[in-house]
Amino acid sequence: MTLSFTLDPVLDPDLRARIVRLWTDVTNAGGAVGFVAPVTEDEVWKTADVQFAGAGPGEPDRLLVAHEAGTGRLAGLLFFESMRFGPMDHWRLLKRVMVHPDFQGRGYGAELMTEAARVARAWGLDGIRLSLRGGLGLETFYGRCGYTEVGRVPAAIRVAPGDDRDDVTMWLDLR
Repeated sequence: MTLSFTLDPVLDPDLRARIVRLWTDVTNAGGAVGFVAPVTEDEVWKTADVQFAGAGPGEPDRLLVAHEAGTGRLAGLLFFESMRFGPMDHWRLLKRVMVHPDFQGRGYGAELMTEAARVARAWGLDGIRLSLRGGLGLETFYGRCGYTEVGRVPAAIRVAPGDDRDDVTMWLDLR
């Protein structure tokens, strides 16, 4: 199977609920998408509502969703976040990059990242930035997607007492 993509889908109540469920499942499977497991859907809703508000009609952020072709099941998503600052308008920050745990190992993450780069190039952007939680091997994954590590703040993310992780910044040059 492969993915089909929708940019800027209508964030109706059903899609919002499916995104929150996906976000919760990803977190509870160990994904680093803004929370530390265990997390409930109620906890995710608070952050999701803020993220959704920035990606609504007329807002500066954009949402890219991925559905598994054939089944139509929500497989993953990411947000393109504007820095809301003119001198930084030539690039975007990727946020909440996630693929459902059921689909791990199928290449869907790489497919999602390829589509994100394609979309950003079509907009005429010069680059994409993302940050990640160190210690999970994500640097290797994003490196395979063409990203380069450009910064690291040691022990900036406290996952649990005594378990601090680096905050790693990566960049994809689209020029």
